[in-house]
Parts: sequence; structure tokens; C-alpha cells
Amino acid sequence: MRIADIFYSIQGEGELTGIPSVFIRTSGCNLRCRWCDTPYASWNPEGDDWALEAILAEVKKYPEAIHVVLTGGEPLIAKGIHDLAKELKHLGYHITIETAGTVDPDGILCDLASLSPKLNNSTPDPEQFGEAWVARHENTRANPQAFDDWIKNYNYQIKYVVSSLEDCKLLDAMYQLIYQHSIPKSKIMLMPEGVTKEELNGRKNWLIAFCKENGYRYCNRLHIDLFGNTRAT
Repeated sequence: MRIADIFYSIQGEGELTGIPSVFIRTSGCNLRCRWCDTPYASWNPEGDDWALEAILAEVKKYPEAIHVVLTGGEPLIAKGIHDLAKELKHLGYHITIETAGTVDPDGILCDLASLSPKLNNSTPDPEQFGEAWVARHENTRANPQAFDDWIKNYNYQIKYVVSSLEDCKLLDAMYQLIYQHSIPKSKIMLMPEGVTKEELNGRKNWLIAFCKENGYRYCNRLHIDLFGNTRAT
């Protein structure tokens, strides 16, 4: 399995914010979001191939941790990810999987599916990636069948990245999902896009107001506040 990073930190987003966790970041992604903050695991996948036993040995270096986060990139396309989740669960870890929800879970063991569906504000710049990647991204960023599988079979949270109030007008897809799946609004988290404190602070006030007006949950990015846009934190 190609791994970009394995590190011990605290969860910076979602329902488990603040929980010490070991993060296993796989390298490789089926999307090319224009605001991706981990290009080394997506746009230009880096890392080495790790054997399953080596990954588990690295996780065990942090005996205080009982939470493991499988992230990426898109971890569901990583070869051997199901075997890794099975072994982690056998060892007693709580497993969070951070995924765009575009790949069917196919029974993967998971305690919390952290789903981040992509709106069309994620479409990559054609000058940077070319028209072929734009088309591929648009054709891939939504997979209703896979999303339905995640929602029906797993404990989940849903996070949307929002850059502007204009993005909030793109949330028709979000409303449709809520009505279709009877998703509680407490499960819908709106997260400001940004990789610096200044960017997050510049967007938080209007986004908090939008959440209050519409009943959604504001999602901070604690790791940016604490560590900045620093790899392996």
C-alpha cells in the first residue's frame, strides 16, 4: 500500500475533534479538487509502498492511541485497505475513514465514516489539470449508489467545504440528500475552505451565520489553528 504519512496527532475536524489519533494517509486519489490541501497525496502522489505488517508496527508505536484515522487522498482506492481495516479492528482500534464517498465501502470495517461529498466548487482548473481531468472529476465526484451504501450501513458524519456564500447556493445537492435519506441536520457540517488562520477567520463569520439561520453544524479546522498548514500534524 502506498503511504504518504503515518503520524500521531489530534483529530482537527468533525465529531471527534480533539481526540488523539494515529493518522494513516494513503497516497492516490480519484479526484482533483481545486482546493485540495494534501496535493502530495492527490495531485502528485508521494510516498513509499508499505507492507501491512509494517503499517501495524508503526501504529503500535503510539500505545496511548485507541483511534486510527484512514485518510488520503482517497483511502478507499488504496490496495489492501480492507485488510488493513480488518487488522486494526482486530487489535481493538476505533477506525475513522475520511472519504469523498465516491467508492463503495464493500463491507469495510469502520466505526465512523467521515464523508466529504464534493460540490461543483471543487472542479479543478482546466489550465492546471487539463480538460480530461476536469471531465473525469465531474463524472466521479458523485456516486449516489456508494453514498447510499455508506449512509445505510455505517455511523457517519458529512462535511462540506465552503469557500463563499455563493457556494451555499450550490447546496441543492445537500438538501436533496437530506430529504432522500432523512439525514439529521446535526450530521451536516459546513467547513470553511482555507489552509491558514487568516483564510478560516475570513470565512467563519458569514458561515456561522448561515449555519445558525439554516440549522447546520459549523465545523472548525482545529489543526490549522494549532499547527498551520503543516504536513503530518
